[in-house]
Formats: sequence, C-alpha cells, structure tokens
Amino acid sequence: MGERKMFGFLKNRAYPIGVDVGPDSLKLAQLANGARSISLIAGDRVDRPGDVKPGSAAWQRWAIEAVREALVRGDFHGKEVTAAVPSSDVFIDQMRMPKTADGQLQDAVFAKIKQQLPFQPSKKNTLIKYISTDRDNILVMSTERRIIDIHLAIYERAGLVVKSIGVWPIALANCYARFFGRRKDDLDVVVMLLDIEATRTNLVICRHKNPLFACSIPIGAKQLTDEKVVTRLVLELTSCRRSFASMHRNTQIERLIFLSGRVVSKDVCTAIAKQLEIQAQAGDCLAAVEMADHCRYAIDRRNGCVNWAVAFGLSLS
Repeated sequence: MGERKMFGFLKNRAYPIGVDVGPDSLKLAQLANGARSISLIAGDRVDRPGDVKPGSAAWQRWAIEAVREALVRGDFHGKEVTAAVPSSDVFIDQMRMPKTADGQLQDAVFAKIKQQLPFQPSKKNTLIKYISTDRDNILVMSTERRIIDIHLAIYERAGLVVKSIGVWPIALANCYARFFGRRKDDLDVVVMLLDIEATRTNLVICRHKNPLFACSIPIGAKQLTDEKVVTRLVLELTSCRRSFASMHRNTQIERLIFLSGRVVSKDVCTAIAKQLEIQAQAGDCLAAVEMADHCRYAIDRRNGCVNWAVAFGLSLS
C-alpha cells in the first residue's frame, strides 16, 4: 500500500525543490499537485554546525555537502530548484513610482536607494527587483551580485539546476495564498503575515499572493521568551503598519497570520496579536499538506519547531 501511495505522489506534477538557506539551517522542500490538495513529496533540514560562521568559505563548503546529502536522503524528484538568499542579505524599501521615461525605471530606482544600501552602491554590484503594488507605489528588493554568485555556485556544485533565485516576500505570499487564502473572499483581503525565525521576524503585508509591503526585523524566536522583547517587536511591527498606511491610504489590514507553525508558543502569538489589536490565526503550512509515506521519515509533523513557510513558498513559485 505504501509503495502504491509513493508512486501515486510522484505521478502528480512536482514543483521545483524550494531551498531556504537561513543563518542557522538549510531547508529543502518539494511540493506537488495532489488529487485533492498540495502534497509534500520530499523534504529535509540540516542544522549549521556551531563552529561554521555563516557566509564564510567553510559555510559554503558545508552548504554544498549538506545539499548533496539531503538530496540523497530526501528522495527528491528531479534537480530543478527555486532558491532565495537569506532575508538578512536583502535590502527592502517601499517608494512612490519614480517619474521617468520608459526603460529608465531601473536607473531611477537605483538612484533613490543607493545611499541606503548596506553594501557598496555600484550598479555593477547591485541586483534590484521591484514589484508594482498599485498604480503609485513599488516594493523594491535588492542584494549584492556577489551574494547571488555565491548561492549559484553552491547549487551548481551540489549538482542542482537553478530555475530562479526568488525573494522571501513573494515566497511567503505564495505560501499564504495557496494554503490559507483559498476562498473567493480572500482574493481582495489585505493580510499581515509574520514569519518568525530563530533570529529574525519577516513581515509581509499582501493582497492574496501580491506583496504590498515587506520588512525583516532582527528579533526572533530565541529572544521572544522575554516579555520586554515581545513588546519591542510589537513596536517595530506597529512602525511597519504606520509606514504601510502612509503609502496605501484607505487600505485596511484585516487579519494577522503567523506562518511559523509552532516555532513560537501560542501565548507569545496571542500577546503579539492582542497588542496589535488585530484578528489573528495560526498558519501551519506543514499541517496543510498531504504527506507521502516516504517523506515521513525526514519530516515529523509533531515537531513544530521547524518553520517551512519560505521553503514551501519557493517550491510553489
């Protein structure tokens, strides 16, 4: 019976492998269209050794071997991946659409953000992606070309084929739209997504799968055992809401969705929602998918301490 189930899952259309490289771990997940819902056909997580510094040459060697081992252990289907650089390496800004001639928008955006970039602000070294959030505003995401080159080299040496390098705000919006925004009424609802990692909290405000605002805050689950830190995070989130409101007047955020599964305790999530005074719900994407029998050995649904939202969203991209 288990064998028939496994082959049944593989007959469905498999999405690319989503690769979420964070500061503390590397997560790979591959989803597929099931008969009635989205299926998880392969997944694995590898923790970074404590003596390996993120971004170092040793980290790159570890990442290559970790991906290779995960591919063998996880029984992934194919070699095509959609990946993303860590949120800490992505600069994000919201701005009014620059008034410029056709074909010169990229230059106008670079001119506006170059003094804020946390790395050498040269056109050669800067990769920019922007999304039109409405008629007047754009969401801008930028990173160093050097960072992209490092990640591409990791996947190439691990024997993978890169379909695309994604960005975490789009991955989170994809995750929400496919698992928690499936009703017709959800298409026009604006929601706030919170993706709480070990050391960071990633926020996306979106209308269904379309990001309108994004921000990464250097406060994570490891620090949220302290009530004062929870309050500090709420103040940061409140500041983000004000910035969003200034750009998108008359747009109401209707729900808060925690996409981190059980990484953070229910009490902490309740405290955040109460202080923000917004209706909230848990969004455990691992509980929202069917799971192939052979995948159960690598991923335990009972272990809520792993956040799969970005990896799932990348696979769906």
